[in-house]
Amino acid sequence: MATHEHELTSPPQNERGRELWLQHAAGFILFRDSRQYAVDQIDAHLDPKARAAVVKGIDDALYGLMMIIDGVSGRLSNASEVVSLTMLVRHSRRSPSGSVSLVQELDLQEGDGMCMGIHGWRTGDFGKQPPAAVRRAKPNQKSPRVRPRKTKRPRPIKKSKRK
Repeated sequence: MATHEHELTSPPQNERGRELWLQHAAGFILFRDSRQYAVDQIDAHLDPKARAAVVKGIDDALYGLMMIIDGVSGRLSNASEVVSLTMLVRHSRRSPSGSVSLVQELDLQEGDGMCMGIHGWRTGDFGKQPPAAVRRAKPNQKSPRVRPRKTKRPRPIKKSKRK
């Protein structure tokens, strides 16, 4: 299930709880919109061993991204300059008028470690106060439409009427 099929939960009241909630939210987004997308692209006709190898490759690539996010790898430098990547997770709030204001921002490199979080996220563990819940359709509201993947179907062979 992608993130659009989920609804953000309310953040915890205490500062430490909110920080963990933000980190789990980042992991949730990466797992639902990146990992799950990649898993969904796997050929359904693969045998179980091949499928497991592909999923392992997806998980290994995501772990490599987590190492970059944590600052374990992913830097280019010389004697005087450095280029590195950072990933921020932002919690914003929309007012009744529609304006959006920043509530909290966290550089994930300053967090507890995405490399540690990934192990629980693989099993669906997004903390004591998960950042998302399955979106429930409101009365008279259609649930978000997800387009199925188009597959080419073979055209039926027309039989000749000649004998």
